[in-house]
Amino acid sequence: MKILLLGKNGQVGWELQRSLAPLGEVIALDRACSGGLCGDLSRLDELAETVRRVVPDVIVNAAAYTAVDKAESEPELARTINALAPGVLADEAQKLGAWLVHYSTDYVFDGSGETPWRENDATGPLSVYGRTKLEGEQAVARCEKHLIFRTSWVYAARGANFAKTMLRLAAERDQLKVIDDQIGAPTGAELLADVTAHAIRIAQVKPELAGVYHLVAGGETSWHAYARFVIDYARQCGQPIKVSPPAIEAIPTTAYPTPAKRPLNSRLDTQKLQSAFGLRLPDWRQGVERMLAEIFDR
Repeated sequence: MKILLLGKNGQVGWELQRSLAPLGEVIALDRACSGGLCGDLSRLDELAETVRRVVPDVIVNAAAYTAVDKAESEPELARTINALAPGVLADEAQKLGAWLVHYSTDYVFDGSGETPWRENDATGPLSVYGRTKLEGEQAVARCEKHLIFRTSWVYAARGANFAKTMLRLAAERDQLKVIDDQIGAPTGAELLADVTAHAIRIAQVKPELAGVYHLVAGGETSWHAYARFVIDYARQCGQPIKVSPPAIEAIPTTAYPTPAKRPLNSRLDTQKLQSAFGLRLPDWRQGVERMLAEIFDR
Protein backbone atom coordinates (compact mmCIF):
# COMPACT_ATOMS: atom_id res chain seq x y z
CA MET A 1 0.00 0.00 0.00
CA LYS A 2 1.26 3.49 -0.87
CA ILE A 3 0.10 6.32 1.40
CA LEU A 4 0.43 10.03 0.64
CA LEU A 5 0.48 12.02 3.90
CA LEU A 6 0.03 15.79 3.85
CA GLY A 7 0.87 18.01 6.80
CA LYS A 8 3.60 15.75 8.16
CA ASN A 9 5.01 18.31 10.61
CA GLY A 10 1.74 19.20 12.32
CA GLN A 11 0.74 17.63 15.62
CA VAL A 12 -1.42 14.96 14.01
CA GLY A 13 0.78 14.58 10.93
CA TRP A 14 3.84 13.91 13.07
CA GLU A 15 2.07 11.05 14.86
CA LEU A 16 0.64 9.73 11.59
CA GLN A 17 4.14 9.20 10.26
CA ARG A 18 4.56 6.67 13.05
CA SER A 19 1.12 5.04 13.00
CA LEU A 20 0.88 4.67 9.22
CA ALA A 21 4.35 3.20 8.73
CA PRO A 22 3.32 -0.43 9.38
CA LEU A 23 0.59 -0.18 6.72
CA GLY A 24 2.89 0.45 3.77
CA GLU A 25 5.10 3.01 2.07
CA VAL A 26 4.43 6.51 3.41
CA ILE A 27 5.29 9.54 1.29
CA ALA A 28 5.06 12.34 3.85
CA LEU A 29 5.02 15.98 2.72
CA ASP A 30 4.98 19.35 4.38
CA ARG A 31 4.35 22.70 2.70
CA ALA A 32 7.69 22.68 0.91
CA CYS A 33 7.69 21.87 -2.80
CA SER A 34 10.65 19.92 -4.15
CA GLY A 35 11.46 17.02 -6.42
CA GLY A 36 8.21 17.46 -8.32
CA LEU A 37 6.11 16.98 -5.18
CA CYS A 38 4.23 19.72 -3.34
CA GLY A 39 2.32 19.52 -0.07
CA ASP A 40 1.28 23.18 0.00
CA LEU A 41 -2.53 23.16 0.02
CA SER A 42 -2.67 26.74 -1.24
CA ARG A 43 -1.10 25.65 -4.57
CA LEU A 44 -3.95 23.67 -6.04
CA ASP A 45 -2.52 22.78 -9.44
CA GLU A 46 0.74 21.52 -7.95
CA LEU A 47 -1.21 19.59 -5.32
CA ALA A 48 -3.18 17.78 -8.02
CA GLU A 49 0.02 17.03 -9.94
CA THR A 50 1.60 15.62 -6.78
CA VAL A 51 -1.22 13.10 -6.39
CA ARG A 52 -0.86 12.09 -10.03
CA ARG A 53 2.89 11.57 -9.62
CA VAL A 54 2.64 9.55 -6.40
CA VAL A 55 -0.39 7.47 -7.45
CA PRO A 56 -1.28 6.60 -3.83
CA ASP A 57 -3.71 3.98 -2.59
CA VAL A 58 -4.57 6.24 0.35
CA ILE A 59 -4.32 10.00 0.83
CA VAL A 60 -4.29 11.23 4.42
CA ASN A 61 -4.79 14.99 4.69
CA ALA A 62 -3.56 16.21 8.06
CA ALA A 63 -2.92 19.75 6.78
CA ALA A 64 -5.36 22.61 7.38
CA TYR A 65 -5.72 26.31 8.04
CA THR A 66 -6.28 26.26 11.81
CA ALA A 67 -5.80 29.89 12.85
CA VAL A 68 -9.42 30.29 13.92
CA ASP A 69 -9.35 34.01 14.66
CA LYS A 70 -7.05 34.96 11.79
CA ALA A 71 -9.39 33.21 9.37
CA GLU A 72 -11.91 35.99 9.96
CA SER A 73 -9.55 38.38 8.15
CA GLU A 74 -8.20 35.80 5.66
CA PRO A 75 -11.37 34.04 4.48
CA GLU A 76 -10.15 33.31 0.95
CA LEU A 77 -6.90 31.70 2.09
CA ALA A 78 -8.76 29.69 4.72
CA ARG A 79 -11.24 28.53 2.08
CA THR A 80 -8.50 27.58 -0.37
CA ILE A 81 -6.71 25.41 2.19
CA ASN A 82 -9.72 24.01 4.07
CA ALA A 83 -12.21 23.58 1.22
CA LEU A 84 -10.79 23.90 -2.28
CA ALA A 85 -7.66 21.82 -1.64
CA PRO A 86 -9.61 18.91 -0.10
CA GLY A 87 -11.83 19.09 -3.18
CA VAL A 88 -8.77 18.70 -5.41
CA LEU A 89 -7.64 15.72 -3.34
CA ALA A 90 -11.12 14.19 -3.54
CA ASP A 91 -11.30 14.50 -7.32
CA GLU A 92 -7.83 13.03 -7.81
CA ALA A 93 -8.47 10.22 -5.31
CA GLN A 94 -11.73 9.36 -7.07
CA LYS A 95 -9.92 9.05 -10.41
CA LEU A 96 -7.41 6.66 -8.82
CA GLY A 97 -9.95 4.69 -6.82
CA ALA A 98 -7.98 5.68 -3.72
CA TRP A 99 -9.13 6.30 -0.16
CA LEU A 100 -9.11 9.87 1.15
CA VAL A 101 -8.82 10.45 4.89
CA HIS A 102 -9.56 13.96 6.13
CA TYR A 103 -9.90 15.69 9.51
CA SER A 104 -12.66 18.09 10.42
CA THR A 105 -13.92 19.76 13.57
CA ASP A 106 -16.78 20.34 15.98
CA TYR A 107 -16.78 23.93 14.67
CA VAL A 108 -19.08 22.75 11.86
CA PHE A 109 -21.85 22.85 14.52
CA ASP A 110 -23.34 25.91 16.20
CA GLY A 111 -22.39 24.78 19.72
CA SER A 112 -25.92 24.97 21.12
CA GLY A 113 -27.40 22.70 23.77
CA GLU A 114 -25.61 20.18 25.97
CA THR A 115 -26.13 16.94 24.02
CA PRO A 116 -23.12 15.43 22.24
CA TRP A 117 -23.36 16.03 18.49
CA ARG A 118 -24.01 13.06 16.23
CA GLU A 119 -22.70 12.76 12.70
CA ASN A 120 -26.10 13.39 11.07
CA ASP A 121 -27.06 16.40 13.21
CA ALA A 122 -27.71 19.67 11.41
CA THR A 123 -24.59 21.77 10.99
CA GLY A 124 -24.39 25.52 11.59
CA PRO A 125 -20.84 26.90 11.80
CA LEU A 126 -20.34 30.19 13.63
CA SER A 127 -17.05 31.28 12.04
CA VAL A 128 -15.11 31.43 8.79
CA TYR A 129 -13.00 28.53 10.03
CA GLY A 130 -16.08 26.43 10.73
CA ARG A 131 -17.68 27.27 7.39
CA THR A 132 -14.55 26.42 5.41
CA LYS A 133 -14.13 23.13 7.26
CA LEU A 134 -17.74 22.21 6.52
CA GLU A 135 -17.26 23.05 2.85
CA GLY A 136 -14.16 20.87 2.93
CA GLU A 137 -16.18 17.95 4.28
CA GLN A 138 -18.68 18.32 1.46
CA ALA A 139 -15.86 18.38 -1.09
CA VAL A 140 -14.16 15.30 0.37
CA ALA A 141 -17.44 13.40 0.09
CA ARG A 142 -17.10 13.63 -3.70
CA CYS A 143 -14.61 10.80 -3.32
CA GLU A 144 -16.57 7.59 -2.88
CA LYS A 145 -13.96 6.03 -0.58
CA HIS A 146 -13.58 8.68 2.12
CA LEU A 147 -13.16 8.81 5.88
CA ILE A 148 -13.81 12.13 7.60
CA PHE A 149 -12.92 12.36 11.28
CA ARG A 150 -14.40 15.27 13.20
CA THR A 151 -12.43 16.00 16.34
CA SER A 152 -11.86 18.77 18.88
CA TRP A 153 -9.41 20.25 21.39
CA VAL A 154 -6.40 18.50 19.83
CA TYR A 155 -3.09 18.51 21.68
CA ALA A 156 0.33 16.82 21.56
CA ALA A 157 3.53 16.91 23.58
CA ARG A 158 5.21 18.26 20.45
CA GLY A 159 4.47 21.90 19.68
CA ALA A 160 2.34 24.47 21.46
CA ASN A 161 -0.89 23.57 23.21
CA PHE A 162 -3.32 24.78 25.89
CA ALA A 163 -1.77 22.68 28.65
CA LYS A 164 1.71 24.07 28.03
CA THR A 165 0.34 27.60 28.04
CA MET A 166 -1.42 26.99 31.36
CA LEU A 167 1.77 25.52 32.89
CA ARG A 168 3.79 28.53 31.82
CA LEU A 169 1.25 31.00 33.16
CA ALA A 170 0.78 29.02 36.38
CA ALA A 171 4.51 29.30 37.04
CA GLU A 172 4.52 33.06 36.39
CA ARG A 173 1.27 34.42 37.83
CA ASP A 174 -0.60 34.60 41.11
CA GLN A 175 -3.99 34.43 39.38
CA LEU A 176 -5.44 32.89 36.21
CA LYS A 177 -8.77 33.38 34.47
CA VAL A 178 -9.99 30.48 32.34
CA ILE A 179 -13.24 29.98 30.41
CA ASP A 180 -15.64 27.49 32.00
CA ASP A 181 -18.70 27.46 29.71
CA GLN A 182 -17.13 25.75 26.68
CA ILE A 183 -17.34 21.98 27.05
CA GLY A 184 -15.43 19.34 25.09
CA ALA A 185 -12.89 16.52 25.29
CA PRO A 186 -9.14 17.14 24.99
CA THR A 187 -7.98 14.68 22.34
CA GLY A 188 -4.39 13.61 21.79
CA ALA A 189 -2.75 13.54 18.38
CA GLU A 190 -1.48 10.05 19.25
CA LEU A 191 -5.05 8.80 19.66
CA LEU A 192 -6.14 10.38 16.39
CA ALA A 193 -3.22 8.84 14.51
CA ASP A 194 -3.64 5.36 15.98
CA VAL A 195 -7.39 5.27 15.32
CA THR A 196 -6.77 6.52 11.77
CA ALA A 197 -4.37 3.70 11.01
CA HIS A 198 -6.77 1.14 12.47
CA ALA A 199 -9.70 2.55 10.49
CA ILE A 200 -7.77 2.56 7.21
CA ARG A 201 -6.87 -1.09 7.66
CA ILE A 202 -10.48 -2.06 8.36
CA ALA A 203 -11.93 0.13 5.60
CA GLN A 204 -9.67 -1.53 3.02
CA VAL A 205 -11.74 -4.69 3.36
CA LYS A 206 -15.03 -3.00 4.30
CA PRO A 207 -15.52 -0.11 1.87
CA GLU A 208 -19.08 0.28 3.09
CA LEU A 209 -17.59 1.98 6.17
CA ALA A 210 -16.82 5.13 4.18
CA GLY A 211 -18.32 8.24 5.75
CA VAL A 212 -18.12 10.80 8.54
CA TYR A 213 -17.13 9.83 12.08
CA HIS A 214 -16.71 11.68 15.35
CA LEU A 215 -13.37 10.97 16.98
CA VAL A 216 -12.57 12.42 20.40
CA ALA A 217 -11.36 11.04 23.70
CA GLY A 218 -13.92 9.83 26.24
CA GLY A 219 -15.53 12.04 28.85
CA GLU A 220 -15.88 15.80 28.85
CA THR A 221 -14.54 18.87 30.63
CA SER A 222 -14.38 22.66 30.45
CA TRP A 223 -11.27 24.68 29.69
CA HIS A 224 -11.25 25.76 33.33
CA ALA A 225 -11.45 22.19 34.67
CA TYR A 226 -8.85 21.14 32.10
CA ALA A 227 -6.49 23.85 33.34
CA ARG A 228 -7.08 22.83 36.97
CA PHE A 229 -6.35 19.19 36.11
CA VAL A 230 -3.10 20.08 34.33
CA ILE A 231 -1.88 22.42 37.06
CA ASP A 232 -2.79 20.02 39.88
CA TYR A 233 -0.96 17.20 38.10
CA ALA A 234 2.09 19.40 37.59
CA ARG A 235 2.12 20.40 41.25
CA GLN A 236 1.99 16.75 42.29
CA CYS A 237 4.97 16.07 40.01
CA GLY A 238 7.00 18.77 41.73
CA GLN A 239 6.82 21.30 38.92
CA PRO A 240 7.22 25.00 39.81
CA ILE A 241 3.67 26.29 40.23
CA LYS A 242 3.02 29.78 41.60
CA VAL A 243 -0.77 30.07 41.30
CA SER A 244 -2.89 28.53 44.07
CA PRO A 245 -5.97 26.41 43.22
CA PRO A 246 -8.47 29.04 44.47
CA ALA A 247 -6.76 31.66 42.30
CA ILE A 248 -7.72 29.88 39.06
CA GLU A 249 -10.89 31.82 38.33
CA ALA A 250 -13.67 30.51 36.10
CA ILE A 251 -15.01 33.06 33.62
CA PRO A 252 -17.66 32.94 30.85
CA THR A 253 -16.83 33.14 27.14
CA THR A 254 -18.38 36.59 27.03
CA ALA A 255 -15.60 37.86 29.30
CA TYR A 256 -12.96 36.92 26.72
CA PRO A 257 -14.10 38.22 23.32
CA THR A 258 -12.35 36.91 20.19
CA PRO A 259 -12.72 37.71 16.46
CA ALA A 260 -14.20 34.25 15.81
CA LYS A 261 -17.12 32.99 17.83
CA ARG A 262 -16.44 29.70 19.61
CA PRO A 263 -19.03 26.93 20.07
CA LEU A 264 -20.00 26.37 23.71
CA ASN A 265 -20.94 22.73 23.17
CA SER A 266 -18.04 20.86 21.58
CA ARG A 267 -19.20 17.44 22.75
CA LEU A 268 -19.09 14.79 20.01
CA ASP A 269 -20.87 11.43 20.18
CA THR A 270 -18.42 8.69 19.15
CA GLN A 271 -20.71 5.64 19.25
CA LYS A 272 -20.78 5.32 15.46
CA LEU A 273 -16.97 5.16 15.27
CA GLN A 274 -16.61 2.76 18.18
CA SER A 275 -19.25 0.41 16.79
CA ALA A 276 -18.04 0.48 13.18
CA PHE A 277 -14.37 -0.12 13.96
CA GLY A 278 -14.58 -2.13 17.18
CA LEU A 279 -12.89 0.47 19.36
CA ARG A 280 -13.04 1.84 22.87
CA LEU A 281 -11.96 5.46 23.25
CA PRO A 282 -10.12 6.16 26.54
CA ASP A 283 -11.00 8.95 28.96
CA TRP A 284 -9.37 12.27 28.10
CA ARG A 285 -7.41 12.32 31.36
CA GLN A 286 -5.36 9.28 30.33
CA GLY A 287 -3.94 10.98 27.27
CA VAL A 288 -3.34 14.29 29.03
CA GLU A 289 -1.46 12.59 31.87
CA ARG A 290 0.71 10.76 29.35
CA MET A 291 1.42 14.00 27.50
CA LEU A 292 2.34 15.81 30.72
CA ALA A 293 4.62 12.96 31.81
CA GLU A 294 6.40 13.22 28.47
CA ILE A 295 6.81 16.99 28.85
CA PHE A 296 8.14 16.73 32.42
CA ASP A 297 10.64 14.00 31.52
CA ARG A 298 12.35 16.25 29.00
